[in-house]
Amino acid sequence: MNNGIPFVKIRSRPWLRLGMLAGLMAGLQACWAFDLQGHRGARGLAPENTLAAFERALEIGVTTLELDVAITADGVAVISHEPALFEAITRDAQGQWLTERGPLIRSLTLAQLQAFDVGRSNPDSPYGKQFPTQAARDGQRIPTLASLFRLVNDYGAGGVQFNIETKIHPGKPDATVSPEVFVNTLLAVIRDSGMTQRVSVQSFDWRTLMLVQQREPGVRTVCLSVQGGNNSTLADSRWTAGLQLSNYPSVAHMVKASGCPVWSPNFKDLSADAVKGAQALGLKVIPWTVNHPPDMERLIDWGVDGLISDYPDRVRAVMRQRGLVLPKGLKN
Repeated sequence: MNNGIPFVKIRSRPWLRLGMLAGLMAGLQACWAFDLQGHRGARGLAPENTLAAFERALEIGVTTLELDVAITADGVAVISHEPALFEAITRDAQGQWLTERGPLIRSLTLAQLQAFDVGRSNPDSPYGKQFPTQAARDGQRIPTLASLFRLVNDYGAGGVQFNIETKIHPGKPDATVSPEVFVNTLLAVIRDSGMTQRVSVQSFDWRTLMLVQQREPGVRTVCLSVQGGNNSTLADSRWTAGLQLSNYPSVAHMVKASGCPVWSPNFKDLSADAVKGAQALGLKVIPWTVNHPPDMERLIDWGVDGLISDYPDRVRAVMRQRGLVLPKGLKN
């Protein structure tokens, strides 16, 4: 089986042979152009941002593991969507659900953080009721980023990428470490783990993205955005590192100006024309968080470059229907 790429036998000129092999590899990589990202691992199927969720995503088969990072009091990068312990997914050492938002992660050491169990969602909470097919895995702790890198390497999943979100809010500077400390801590783990070529860093707070571009140009950056209502990150230039949307013909033009090669908008903010316009500027478009097959079908038909989903198994089913090449999973 040769994936449709013709076999060429080259008997001489080693430099030419290497060039041809590079071309063949580029062709193979093009077959995997659609980026299937498991959101927080596979949040719809396993407890979010836990090693169990990332294992589940690897079993299903994804291109990229999407995750979120916070920084502890002792300077450890850990995987958490919230800057504080989230009561809907957190139990204390006695097994009791937190009744309100817990302490900030930046106020806890890694050892203190490990006392809490995040292996299931509270089924009585509005949040927990959103994910009825999520399988509990009691005993899961908030993992370090380094432990995820080790897990993926231990599984031999050398082709899997990581899309890491910096969870930082420009209007809440005391909730997290500063953008500079955040980026320096994150990049240190990425470098130490040898993952600079396999990582992208995404954020709604584009300040962190510009810092990544300055300090580690080899790491891809991804501009997250949401528009509409009271949650628009594009209406407040604190989120966009001072860039003003009114100065650009479109969101995509502002993303391009920020230096990000990838734009990840809320999928509800997209149109077919917006996808085409962004791609015409050389951007990849990978919307979040797409969980229903009709939305997946529409976005794939518009030509998006990937999807972020709580249900990577559902995305795979639609990809199969559309004739897209599927990333290999540990069980398929």
